[in-house]
Amino acid sequence: MNIKPVIAAAFVLGLGAAPAFAQDCKNSQWGAEDTIGSANLVTPERTLEATKLIKQGKSMPLGIAIGPDTPAFPPRSLNLQVVQPNQQGGQKLSGFGYEGNYNDDLLQTWIGIGSQLDGLGHLGENGHYYNCLDEKEISAITGLTKLGTHAVPPLVGRGVILDMAAQAGVEVMEAGQSFGSEEIKAAAEAQNVELREGDIVLFYTGWTDGMLESNPALWGQAEPGLTNEGAVYMASLNPIAVGADTWGLDAVPPAEGDKVFYGHVTLLKENGIYILETMNVGPLLEEGVNEFMFVLGQPRIIGSVQAMINPVALY
Repeated sequence: MNIKPVIAAAFVLGLGAAPAFAQDCKNSQWGAEDTIGSANLVTPERTLEATKLIKQGKSMPLGIAIGPDTPAFPPRSLNLQVVQPNQQGGQKLSGFGYEGNYNDDLLQTWIGIGSQLDGLGHLGENGHYYNCLDEKEISAITGLTKLGTHAVPPLVGRGVILDMAAQAGVEVMEAGQSFGSEEIKAAAEAQNVELREGDIVLFYTGWTDGMLESNPALWGQAEPGLTNEGAVYMASLNPIAVGADTWGLDAVPPAEGDKVFYGHVTLLKENGIYILETMNVGPLLEEGVNEFMFVLGQPRIIGSVQAMINPVALY
C-alpha cells in the first residue's frame, strides 16, 4: 500500500476536524505565569529516589545517530560539512607556534530530526500554546520569546518503559496500530510497571528496531502510537514526559475518529507535558530493564522549539 495518500488524507481530515472557534483557555496548574510545565515536577526528592534505580552502575544512550539520510517529517533535512578554515592548498597554521591543522564543522539543519525533545511551544491549537500563550506574542522568526527549550531545566527522574509490542503480541507493531488507556493499563499490569506522578514514560513499539534500517521510507511516513484518548489518560497521570521509539508518538495514520497529532496538543498545550521522540529503548528491554534513572540536559539554543537530544539511562 502506498501510504503517502493515506497520510495526506489523514492530515486533511484531522486538521479539518478542529473547532472553528477557540475554546476557553485554562491556565496551568502551576500558575498563569508558568513557562516550564511538567518540569516543575523535577524535585530533589524525586531525583534522589531515581538514583536508587542504579543497580548495575551501567548507562545507555537513548538517542539514535543521525545524518543526511535519516528520515524526517517533511520538509526537514540535515546537512553537515567538515571544513579546514584557512588551510587551502595544504597551508598550515603557523600562528599556533607550530604547523597546526584542524577540522571544523558547519551544520545546516532543521532541529526536529532523530531523537528529540518537543518543547511546549511546538504544537498548539487555535493560535494558542501552553498556558494560553498567543502565537502572535511568542512566535518570532528569530526564536520563541517564551517556551524555548533552552529554558527547560534538566529533566531528571524515574524512567519507565512499557512494551506495547509485547502487549499486542508482536515484535513490531504495524503502521497506524494504536493503543489507548485500556492497552496501557494492561501492559503496565502484565509487565509489573507502576506509573507514578513525575515519571518519564516511554513506549516501545518495535518500530525503530524493526523498520528504520529495513524500510526507512515507511519508518518516516507512518508509525504505531497513542490514540487521542490514550494521550488524555497519560496526561491524567501527571508525568514529566511521554515518549516512544517512534518519530511522532501519535499513531499515523490516526485511529478512526482521531485528529492527527492531537496527542501533541493534549500533552504540550493543554497539560505542559514534554514529548520525547525516537527514544531507542529496545536495547534496555533486551537487558531486562524497564525502570531506570533518566537524565537529559538538552542543547540550550535560545528560542528553539525543539531540541536534538541523547538522554542517558542509568541502571
